[in-house]
Amino acid sequence: MRRVNILLASFFTCFAAPASAEVTQFSDAGFIVRITSDVSVSPAEAWKLFAMPSRWWSGQHTFSGEAANLTLEPVAGGCLCETLPPPKDAPATQKAGSVLHMRVIYAEPYRALRLTGGLGPLQSEAVNGTMTVTFKVIDVSNGKATRILWEYVVGGYMRYKSETISGAVDRMLSAQLASLTKLAGPFSANPVSSGQVLAAEPVSDTAEQEERFVPDSARDDAAAAESVKSALDRIFPKKGESARDGR
Repeated sequence: MRRVNILLASFFTCFAAPASAEVTQFSDAGFIVRITSDVSVSPAEAWKLFAMPSRWWSGQHTFSGEAANLTLEPVAGGCLCETLPPPKDAPATQKAGSVLHMRVIYAEPYRALRLTGGLGPLQSEAVNGTMTVTFKVIDVSNGKATRILWEYVVGGYMRYKSETISGAVDRMLSAQLASLTKLAGPFSANPVSSGQVLAAEPVSDTAEQEERFVPDSARDDAAAAESVKSALDRIFPKKGESARDGR
């Protein structure tokens, strides 16, 4: 119980923030938090660092108090999990505990990762939380960087006021992204004046033509959604497509 109380206290008292963070919507039904940051590594490197939360997640926002106990498997069915070492006064035969923070439901390497789960105090509530993380190339005069965007959508019944808990979640996630940005190296150039945001790098080695456009968070979200939709369309073709394609 002491571990839970410490986690709750740290969850509500976090203040660090990355380049952009906001609670975009909240109501009695739930809320949406969106945060972004630009880092000076490629999407592939940003993806790899994201998959190592033990290197950047704050130990204050864990049940064990140590980020080293966190792991993330960036594949469908994988989890953001935490090991709970036995207390020092525990019997020698006592096994370590564990926490499943979030479960991966979509993984498109170097482009998008989607997880579900209630973080922190939300774990004890009857809510669904879906986090989508996208990695988008920023092409600039001095090389390539990556824009990381997190969107966390939470809905359901909870004993917290949405206005209060959404702000706490925003601050907590902002602190984590700030830490990840520090590890990867922040990218401070203005993409609008120095270059333009490009479509995300392809997963395959085959080069694809990149479409240039002015940065726009709504379009970034739409691009991520379209990427997911395309994958689903390949798995579940619309009626009549199989016949036309000769399948």
